[in-house]
Amino acid sequence: MALDPTFRSALDAEIPALVEMYQHFHRHPELSMQEHRTADAIEEHLRSYGLEPFRCGGTGVVAVIENGEGPVVAFRADIDGLPIAEQTGLPYSSEATGTLPDGTETPVMHGCGHDTHITSGLGAAKLLTEHRDRWSGTAIMIFQPGEETSAGAAAMLEDGIWDRVPRPDAIYGQHVWPGVAGTVNITSGTAMAMADSLEVIVHGQQAHGSQPENAVDPIVLGAFMITRLQTIVSREISGRDSAVLTIGVFNGGLKENIIPSSARFTINIRTYDEAVRETVLTAVERIITAEAQASGAPAPEIRPMYGFPPVDNDPDLTASLIRALGDELGEDAVNVTPPVTGSEDFGRFGDAIDVPYVFWFFGGYSQAKVDDPEEVLSNHSPFFGPDEVETTLGTGVRAALTALLGHLGSR
Repeated sequence: MALDPTFRSALDAEIPALVEMYQHFHRHPELSMQEHRTADAIEEHLRSYGLEPFRCGGTGVVAVIENGEGPVVAFRADIDGLPIAEQTGLPYSSEATGTLPDGTETPVMHGCGHDTHITSGLGAAKLLTEHRDRWSGTAIMIFQPGEETSAGAAAMLEDGIWDRVPRPDAIYGQHVWPGVAGTVNITSGTAMAMADSLEVIVHGQQAHGSQPENAVDPIVLGAFMITRLQTIVSREISGRDSAVLTIGVFNGGLKENIIPSSARFTINIRTYDEAVRETVLTAVERIITAEAQASGAPAPEIRPMYGFPPVDNDPDLTASLIRALGDELGEDAVNVTPPVTGSEDFGRFGDAIDVPYVFWFFGGYSQAKVDDPEEVLSNHSPFFGPDEVETTLGTGVRAALTALLGHLGSR
């Protein structure tokens, strides 16, 4: 069912303020679990709507909009930025910097679009509070830190979020992506992959570069490990299944004529099926250990960094939302799509209390940009920056309200 015209006209009037809000958040991103100013700003907006937000999970913010008897529904928006130097050229580009957990200073940008998520969530919260005469029940607005490191949802759960708010009947969430602004992509069932990130420390024997016979070269050894790891997906996983294995970091040594004592690389694994996941993880450990033994090297270290659960959209909730979004945005604007190999910690909220949920994507770019093969539009890119901002934010708010109001009672 399409939104009440009252919400439509109110949103149209609110768009300029939402654009200004979005540009502020885009200009001032913060790294995962360090979103202190971001959380302050979110709280300030929520209080201006007459709400009483509270902190949860460190830099997470929660607001409960109570409006009489009726269903309880939750909506989640993530708020953290990425360690990327922005190259969009936008007049409101980020010049922010941050400090990574290892102490490294880094530029920071909203290279995954969480600034649009914050703004859409706040826009939906404002319209719900201003038009309580149009609905009944309780809406829980969750602004989650640390999605990029999979730390935020876990932190909020550990901090007892579901003990501090009414238990929801359903949970919704969304993510901007490099599709056409005004459109939505949604998947029934398994929507996003599990992810496992590992750090591998390869140990060797240091020696002068002129005397390799006195060394166990961890760089050569690491290269063999990385090459062999690529055969897991191609030779150990059935063509009927799906897995992705990526080496994102490989470093070792400080000088060209010294064979170092150690090297380091990281692995990122994406799978949909738990049995496939276990096959890949087992093979990773076997190959890394065996290559070290073959080189006469000390035992390597394999350290888990973080992991993401799957996102499994509830089929019934998804079918209902597809119909509602079709009514609101137009059927041609709603695309039912297969799962993506990206990952999210959103599913932890529903899984923790066995509550159904739905997660979807909304576009952020003009048709011209999407069709231009020379444009770099992917999330996590230094060039990521929606060019159809008004439509993007409008769609984000409309989709959020459609999900929430479709579950809440009407008056």
